Amino acid sequence: MSAAVPGDSDLDRRFALPATADDRTLLDTFLDFQRDALVRKCADLSDEQLRSRPVPSSSLSLLGLVRHLATVERWYFQGVVADEPWPGDLFDLTDDFDAPFHDVAHATGRESFALWREQVAASRRIAAARPLDAIGRTPGTGAERSLRWVLTHMIDEYARHLGQADILREAVDGLAGE
Repeated sequence: MSAAVPGDSDLDRRFALPATADDRTLLDTFLDFQRDALVRKCADLSDEQLRSRPVPSSSLSLLGLVRHLATVERWYFQGVVADEPWPGDLFDLTDDFDAPFHDVAHATGRESFALWREQVAASRRIAAARPLDAIGRTPGTGAERSLRWVLTHMIDEYARHLGQADILREAVDGLAGE
C-alpha cells in the first residue's frame, strides 16, 4: 500500500476535476472551481476582517478582491460576450479605475458576495447559451473575443487573485491555501 502524496484527489480537489472531458466541461468546471475557491478563502471572516488590508505594502483586501471579481464577471460576460446592452459599471462612485479594490470602507461581505453571486449567475446564463466559438466585442474598442478566450481568461484572472487572497487570508488569521 502506497502513502498518499500531494496531488491525490483526497488531498487536493483540483485533481478530482475531469481530466478527459470535452473543452466546454473542462473550462466551465475549472472556472467554477476557481469561483468556489474565492468563497472558501473568505469563509468565516467578519466584515472587518474582509475589509482589512493586512499586508503593509499593499492596498488589497479580500473584500476588494470579491468586488473586483464581480466587476470582471460583469465586464467579460455581459459587456463582451453577451449581445445585450451594456448594463454599466458596478462601482462608479469615483473616477478610480480600481474603485472595487479601494472603496470598501462601507462594504459588507454579505452585500458584496450577493452582488458577486448575481454576476456569476448572469455569466453562467450567458455562457451556457453560446458555443465556445461565439464571438463578442469589447465595449468601446470592438476588439473580438471568443467565449473560449473569455472562459480561459477568467480562470487566469481568478487564479492570479486567489494567490493574493491566500496571502491576505494568512495575514488576517493565519489560514491559507486549499
